[in-house]
Amino acid sequence: MIRRMMLLGALALPGCSVLPDRPYIETQRFPLAPARPAGLPRRGGREVLLIRDMRAAPGLDTRGLRSIRADGTLAIAPYAEWAALPAEAAEAALRDWLRGSGLFAAIAAPGSRLTHSLVLETELLTLEQDGPASARAAIAALLVVDSTLGANRVLGQIVARGAAPVPGAGSAAAASGMVAALGAALAALETELATLLPGLTTARR
Repeated sequence: MIRRMMLLGALALPGCSVLPDRPYIETQRFPLAPARPAGLPRRGGREVLLIRDMRAAPGLDTRGLRSIRADGTLAIAPYAEWAALPAEAAEAALRDWLRGSGLFAAIAAPGSRLTHSLVLETELLTLEQDGPASARAAIAALLVVDSTLGANRVLGQIVARGAAPVPGAGSAAAASGMVAALGAALAALETELATLLPGLTTARR
């Protein structure tokens, strides 16, 4: 009882607090949405592609911005994060990117009633700042002929990688570099998919 009265008395004194005197730090949130450059050629694809939900490699299931320290250890920024989970945002960017490419007649999502001929399974492998001046991203992809065509065959396995400079210091520069690196990985993935599509006729036999 006496201890409780002493605590209440301390709280009543001017300038006294049992709470630590720490400044409030607002969390920064960055969009992960690389856009396909308008100058890239648009193709004339005829196949319908179903893109399944993108998986996240271990450690990429959180929103915090990742970086590799000089000693090779991983750091996750405490007050800087992506606006959405990285794999979810990367999947949305992939859909927009392939729609803009014209590589396929249409892009379908899981649950769609649209008849599709190809399936793309993907996994976000890497998205991080690698050192003070560079960022990197990597996506693994598996392109499969849909089983409804009578031949559930793998057309190809891809690991698309991208890198980009980090334009300065701080979280905003790190996020900008990683967005650009993901864009480079998506460009590489588009190129690889374009090389696999001519093998579709053989896979259907």
